Amino acid sequence: MREVETMTGMVIRVSPVGEMDKRLVILTRERGKIIAFARGARRPGNPLMAVSRPFAFGQFSLYEGRDSYTLRSAEITNYFDELSLDVEGTCYGSYFLELADYYARENMDGTGLLKLLYQSIRALLKPALKNELVQRIFELKAMVLNGEYTETPPCPVSDSASYAWEYVIVSPAEHLYTFTLTEPVLEEFIRCVEINKKRYVDKNFHSLEILHTMTGWKLLK
Repeated sequence: MREVETMTGMVIRVSPVGEMDKRLVILTRERGKIIAFARGARRPGNPLMAVSRPFAFGQFSLYEGRDSYTLRSAEITNYFDELSLDVEGTCYGSYFLELADYYARENMDGTGLLKLLYQSIRALLKPALKNELVQRIFELKAMVLNGEYTETPPCPVSDSASYAWEYVIVSPAEHLYTFTLTEPVLEEFIRCVEINKKRYVDKNFHSLEILHTMTGWKLLK
């Protein structure tokens, strides 16, 4: 009988397979990014239906196969249901999942990226924080975790923007979303993160394009 492995993680991508199954990409603490198949998860009443959806965070019990896993069961501690009530917030969250998928690697410790993703989605639910700020903090910290950053801002900015940049670099995920920025400083911070992304991130994100269309965002010059 195959041994069951339990991993802590979040579902970051879901796609249908056949008539009744789902293919999940899960960012886990123990193994980084894994692929798991949820058999019968599209069948009404199947216990795997609810746990096989994006943003589901918790403990996943899996059987390991040659190239993928089979999901046996899951204990979800946070579905982030509140996010589904906010269309814009859902778009931001979907982009975070896509960026995490881009950076995550298989068979590697996923603790840092998983913590960042979890705290960033929680931050989207905080009314006091602007989604634009949450996005840029998440992007910068994801690049930092991958070693793709400069210790100081890549263009001349105010002391406040420079401090924000350095704070994000050195702070743990749990302490990232504890500050706000004035509009002028936020614009400087956004500009710096965009420069860094252009330098290091070689991918167009579909969810980000949708988000830009929805918010009418234009790249700052």
